[in-house]
Amino acid sequence: MRELDVLLTRYLDRVWATASPSERDAFLQLVELQDPDLFGYLVGRTTPAEESQRAIIACIRQLEP
Repeated sequence: MRELDVLLTRYLDRVWATASPSERDAFLQLVELQDPDLFGYLVGRTTPAEESQRAIIACIRQLEP
């Protein structure tokens, strides 16, 4: 999905360089998900079970376009 690419690239461009190893691991786990699952997390339809992934999703959702 193009929308996911935009959101994930925004995170990579703005946050990745300063992210901790555990934050990077959580992000890498997220990008392994199926697009519909990841999209559901990013639009708030569903919530990841893991706190680390919830934190990354919150960070991505807060990034300004």
